[in-house]
Amino acid sequence: MSNIPLTCQIIPIHLFLFLIIVLPSEVISQTVNTEERSILLDLRQKLGNPPSIDSWNSSSSPCIWPEIECTENYVTGLFLRNMDITVEIPSTICDLKNLTKLDLSWNFIPGEFPRVLFNCSKLQELDLSQNYFVGPIPVDIHRLSGLRLINLGANNFSGDIPPEISRLTELQVLHLYQNEFNGTFPKEIGNLANLEVLGMAYNDRFVPGQIPDEFGKLKKLRFLWMTEANLIGEIPESIADLTNLEHVDLSRNNLVGAFPGGFFALKNLSNFYMFHNRLSGEIPRSIQAINLVGIDISMNNLSGSIPDDFGKLQKLQLLNLFDNQFSGEVPSSIGLIPTLKQFSVFSNKLSGILPPEMGLHSHLEAFEVSENQFSGKLPENLCAAGVLQGVVAFSNNLIGELPKSLGDCHTLRTLQLHHNKFSGEFPSAVWRIFNLSSLMISNNSFTGKLPMHLAWNLSRVEIGDNRFSGEIPSGIGSWSRLTVFKASNNLLRGEIPKGLTYLNQLTTLLLDDNQLSGELPSEIVSWRSLNTLDLARNKLSGEIPAAFGSLPNLLNLDLSENQFSGKIPPEFGNLRLTFLNLSSNKLSGKIPEEFDNLAYENSFFNNAKLCVDTPVLNLPDCYSKTRASSGLSSKYLAIILVVAVIVFLATVVSTLLVVRDYMRKKHQREVATWKLTLFQRLDFTEANILSSLTESNMIGSGGSGKVYKISTNNAGEYVAVKRIWNNRKLDEKLEKEFIAEVEILGRIRHGNIEKLLCCISSEDFKLLVYEYMENRSLDRWLHGMKRSRISSGLSSVHHAVLDWPRRLQIAIGAAQGLCYMHHECSPSIIHRDVKSSNILLDYEFKARLADFGLAKMLDRGGEPHTMSAVAGSFGYIAPEYAYTRKVNEKIDVYSFGVVLLELVTGKEANFGDEYTNLAEWAWRQYQEDKYIVDVLDQEIKEEDYLEQMTTVFKLGMICTGTLPSSRPSMKEVLQILRRCSPQQGYQPKNKDSQAHVDTLPLIIPTM
Repeated sequence: MSNIPLTCQIIPIHLFLFLIIVLPSEVISQTVNTEERSILLDLRQKLGNPPSIDSWNSSSSPCIWPEIECTENYVTGLFLRNMDITVEIPSTICDLKNLTKLDLSWNFIPGEFPRVLFNCSKLQELDLSQNYFVGPIPVDIHRLSGLRLINLGANNFSGDIPPEISRLTELQVLHLYQNEFNGTFPKEIGNLANLEVLGMAYNDRFVPGQIPDEFGKLKKLRFLWMTEANLIGEIPESIADLTNLEHVDLSRNNLVGAFPGGFFALKNLSNFYMFHNRLSGEIPRSIQAINLVGIDISMNNLSGSIPDDFGKLQKLQLLNLFDNQFSGEVPSSIGLIPTLKQFSVFSNKLSGILPPEMGLHSHLEAFEVSENQFSGKLPENLCAAGVLQGVVAFSNNLIGELPKSLGDCHTLRTLQLHHNKFSGEFPSAVWRIFNLSSLMISNNSFTGKLPMHLAWNLSRVEIGDNRFSGEIPSGIGSWSRLTVFKASNNLLRGEIPKGLTYLNQLTTLLLDDNQLSGELPSEIVSWRSLNTLDLARNKLSGEIPAAFGSLPNLLNLDLSENQFSGKIPPEFGNLRLTFLNLSSNKLSGKIPEEFDNLAYENSFFNNAKLCVDTPVLNLPDCYSKTRASSGLSSKYLAIILVVAVIVFLATVVSTLLVVRDYMRKKHQREVATWKLTLFQRLDFTEANILSSLTESNMIGSGGSGKVYKISTNNAGEYVAVKRIWNNRKLDEKLEKEFIAEVEILGRIRHGNIEKLLCCISSEDFKLLVYEYMENRSLDRWLHGMKRSRISSGLSSVHHAVLDWPRRLQIAIGAAQGLCYMHHECSPSIIHRDVKSSNILLDYEFKARLADFGLAKMLDRGGEPHTMSAVAGSFGYIAPEYAYTRKVNEKIDVYSFGVVLLELVTGKEANFGDEYTNLAEWAWRQYQEDKYIVDVLDQEIKEEDYLEQMTTVFKLGMICTGTLPSSRPSMKEVLQILRRCSPQQGYQPKNKDSQAHVDTLPLIIPTM
């Protein structure tokens, strides 16, 4: 050894140090890694081997698995979001000793709060949102002392939020949104000195309470989210102490009073969301929050004037004040804000002149001022930056000519100026704005002529009640995207050009009250989508073309007050019209037998030469006219009639004398047993109803009774009578329940709920008298006609189809009715059987909710029928209703979601195999990444409506979420539907404007 050079002796020493220092560390790391891999593989097995984590194996390091996060070769993060986990959390999960982050959100994990997690001593971030957890939050939650983030949102936690949660002193993010808490939220949360985000939204079962003053101690709070948390009282002054606040959402509560004096002095406030409340009072004048970017205090009951200090907000991009009670003028300083993109103040009581410099200094995208009392002119420079997408200013008192600069606004998508006092020649350039899709300028005094060519995307043109003149251009066939054309009450003249019949997407055509003349085009090439045609009060002549009888979707036809002659084409019998008016023409001959019924009794007035085969309508008898024209003497006819009458009288007179007294006494006894309970002022008596309960008046029947259509007078007014029978005498309790519910429904006054006029009751029968709905049920229009077509084996038979705009309005109407029942009735009313067959349609297709379960209630006391023990119908029943008797408004939301899916897909609620229904099928299509557009109803799918239909499809899926807490309220549903409708105002088509749809109702703040 001594003969070895010194340098050679040093090398082994280095090798030795490497072996005793470096290699043991590597070996130890590999040992730990192997141990944690075994824990994870065992965990996967206990979780039911979800297919989504099949990449875990025994040959690779867990640190390369997508769901794992490692620090220095140790597992510190486990992310199992949306893995279809359906079992409780195994206790072995905390064998991962270094676990600091755990995400188990968007699964189906049942049970109470997983106390096994208390053994995860290093846990800092815990996300259990979107699962099936129930029960209270443990009072010893503070054992997870290292938590910085905890998200328990969108579960079914109940009871109180324990004050002990305030002992999580490191907590920065606390999310408790969308649960079933039915207690209180503790003021002790104000002790969380490090809290930056507090989300307690969508907990409408909280005991009503005020925002605690103690919340003002949350000095680091950036985001306060308490939407629909049953807040009451005033906003506390202490909120002004939250100097780091960036986002505030206190929407959908019952807050009152004025804003706290120092609220707008928050130096760092960058977004202010406080809408949907029932706030009152004026906004303070001293606004110093110069960093504000977005202000949304819409849909409240705020009053007073808009503060001039808003103009000092030089970073403001979004200003939403709509749907309040603001009055006075809009401060001109708002027009000087250089960053303003969206200005929405519609549905207030504002007046005066609009800021003339609006749009001149900023990149304005949306300008919405409709339904106010504004006067003066429209600002000249709204599109100065060239990015304006919508001008919505209808229902004001605006005057003057339309700014010609709008004709150069190539980004403009919608222009809604109807119901104002505009005048002058309409700018010709506006017709050709590249992206314009809807032009609504009716009820003004515009002049001008119709253009030969339109913008490529223009689908809706409403110019009625103006002074447009000249002929309809011969090149109108190039208006290829047009679906709605309303030009009533103008000065249009000349013939209807043949090119108008080339518009294959046209659904509504109104040209009434003009000066059109000549004959109608004899050939209709492309009007297969047309459902409404109104040419009344013109000077049209000639025969009505037979081709009109081949329009498969025509529902409303008005050709009255013209000079049409000749016969009504027999092909008209192929139509399934809900409205027909051929009055005041020169028509002759026999009307088609399909129209010889009382539904069309007002359709043929003032046509002296029209007749009918059977005198149902008030028209001459064609047979009598024929006999008279053939020379048959009226003397012989009289003799024959007299002889027949004498023979008949001789046969029955004795019988009548015998039974007269008996029938009179019997009728008196029966009438005396009936009790009439009135809910409306009536122009008929119970005798009118009882005498008309005949088989000829029956229009439907079911397991608990029959439905009759009964005329109440000679003016063509009808009522619908539901006759409910019972084979046993009703017990006293059931009778009281029935009377109580009838009285509740009798007090309801809402335009979208079927009116219960009266109740006529006896010992054995109940008669419920409702207003009559001419167009029957939504189910009949969506599915009934298809069923008839399929069962008849005639696949080519034409059937009427509801177009999308009408379907959307029906959805809005039904949602308005449910919203009234849930949120405005006290106590709130749960329908329990919302379905398309219980949504009735009047003559204008206005939706009315019907059938509140009275028949089912009475039926429980009688003989058993084939009926589910759970109220509701297959395909519409919310999943929780099958295993619990505890129900709330969310079961109606689920059922309404199914109706929305019916409207957009055209499929029935029980669509699917024996294990699925329409809601489950829709979710499966979405989860399989199939294109939504491919599942929409092919019969109504049009490019112009795809965005609306897609939104409603998504809304239907959200409404049919498995968790009741994940479903929106009917207020939220109605808001989204209204935003879809062009009749409800413009909705900007940018990414931000759609966020509330794509994520509704889970609007989670970006961290």
